[in-house]
Amino acid sequence: MVVMKMKFPFEKRVKLAQGLWLLSWVATMAGAVTFTLGCVLKTELRRRAEVMDNTEIHVVPNTLMIVGVASLGINYFAGRICQDALDAGRFPRWKNFLKPYFAVSCFFTVLMLLSVIMSYAMKGNLESSLKIGLKNGIRFYKDTDTPGRCFQKQTMDRLQMQFQCCGNTDYTDWFEVQWISNRYLDFSCKDVKDRIKSNVDGRYLVDGVPFSCCNPSSPRPCIQYQLTNNSAHYNYEHQTEELNIFVVGCREALVSYYMGLMNTIGVGVLSVFLIQASVLVSLRYLQTAMEAVAGQENTEIETEGYLLEKGVKETIMEYLDPVFKFLMLNKVEEGEATDS
Repeated sequence: MVVMKMKFPFEKRVKLAQGLWLLSWVATMAGAVTFTLGCVLKTELRRRAEVMDNTEIHVVPNTLMIVGVASLGINYFAGRICQDALDAGRFPRWKNFLKPYFAVSCFFTVLMLLSVIMSYAMKGNLESSLKIGLKNGIRFYKDTDTPGRCFQKQTMDRLQMQFQCCGNTDYTDWFEVQWISNRYLDFSCKDVKDRIKSNVDGRYLVDGVPFSCCNPSSPRPCIQYQLTNNSAHYNYEHQTEELNIFVVGCREALVSYYMGLMNTIGVGVLSVFLIQASVLVSLRYLQTAMEAVAGQENTEIETEGYLLEKGVKETIMEYLDPVFKFLMLNKVEEGEATDS
């Protein structure tokens, strides 16, 4: 059963080939844009790698870069095919090339669509990665003299100032860890001794936050220590006072930033996908319309073009059967090798 059949007079075939040649170059530039967007997202993720627990989220930019490069090759050949379609004598040389070309092109076009879906669906992975990464960043904040962790303080301070956030979930995360190194504590001081003794793990915990949590927009000088002690500050009520530190957690701020970035990229790549799909559909019509001209003396006759020669299921199986046969052949050969 032929799917979506159309008639193509000679003039219409010429216009289709010319229009498709132009569209293929637009798609080539769009492929370059897709690769660039993948590089931008990859760079942004790598910049915050120290506060991420894993790199699963990198599958999105990696996929974008792969399909971007593949799009350049796909559309280059599409342009060459369109040029030869204007000459009925040169077009037949593409006959054996077109079937694997469409298979590869459809694979990467579907992969492009999947990258768009992944850019929206990876929020959970991103959030869980940041949750653990930021927790470790706060935990190792004080280890400025420990190899491998000496830049955690600088990373967290820059992060909190840039994204105007504090802590992992919120600023109280700093209350649960010792973020001041022992080398800067005066152990002869009674207050320091009492705090360490009062803690089961022997840690120096304070209801305070690093300077990078201070909000410069606040009219009041920054209160970063004894945040929960109302009597320690004049005209201060912890529960009702609008604190002059950042109250948004860094995980929320970073998830919002990256999801906004990926959603924007997703819209752009979706547009590229539609252009790429248009190229493949148009090229398929041009191919089938030109195949009907082969062997004809009059190359200006009206021909029919179609999207699929058979049904969708039959067409998919036609492409998958050689793959299945190849896999089965390999299994048989492995079984024979084992028996021998």
